[in-house]
Amino acid sequence: MPPTLKYKRVLLKLSGEALSGPDGQSIDPLRAEDIAQRVREVVDMGVELAIVIGAGNLWRGAQGLERGMDRATADYMGMLGTVMNALALMDAIERAGILTRVQTAIEMRSVAEPYIRRRAMRHLEKKRVVIFAGGTGNPFFSTDTAAALRAMEMGAEVVIKATKVDGVYDSDPKTNPNAIKFDKLTYIDTLNRRLQVMDSTAVSLCMENKLPILVLNFWDTGALKRALLGEAVGTLVTD
Repeated sequence: MPPTLKYKRVLLKLSGEALSGPDGQSIDPLRAEDIAQRVREVVDMGVELAIVIGAGNLWRGAQGLERGMDRATADYMGMLGTVMNALALMDAIERAGILTRVQTAIEMRSVAEPYIRRRAMRHLEKKRVVIFAGGTGNPFFSTDTAAALRAMEMGAEVVIKATKVDGVYDSDPKTNPNAIKFDKLTYIDTLNRRLQVMDSTAVSLCMENKLPILVLNFWDTGALKRALLGEAVGTLVTD
């Protein structure tokens, strides 16, 4: 019998650094293949999976802003970076045997589909992985906000924020050995404490639409699968 899933349609938010090499920059094909295998495990469980990926491995707008760059220009450059990451990830996932589609908020039809909500939902129904690139298509919004927005548009049951740590702490566990991990948080607590779960716009969107956010260590073998089966993994942000 197939496993009993707690979440059947999921939006996975990956940082650009998830694709990077040891230096945190560029695109490492080995990391892409590692992500692809984890994606395949999830899809084989019967989960309908959409992905939003950042571009921090290729471009950080803050660097441009420090030199006086126009904010909109810096943000558009970041959006183009997410398209590069999405294409690399699509290639790795398809080589793992899973049909994948990239949709971009900024049209570039020669490399990807434009974002069309009903088409994206149809892909998910056909068990294809959909990677949303180009953020929201607008400057001044992060890929966290894009993840929350696309999750709601797709009718996802949860946003899973993939990180390198096993949840949300009250301080940095790398520098504070006494940092306390939260198993559950409310949206309001997350905002009031200024915890680095997702940016405040994304958290507020999820709060208004009662969309849970699950923060977990994506690189912990089996953590993602356990979470989808309903086990207590990471930190859950909800009502």
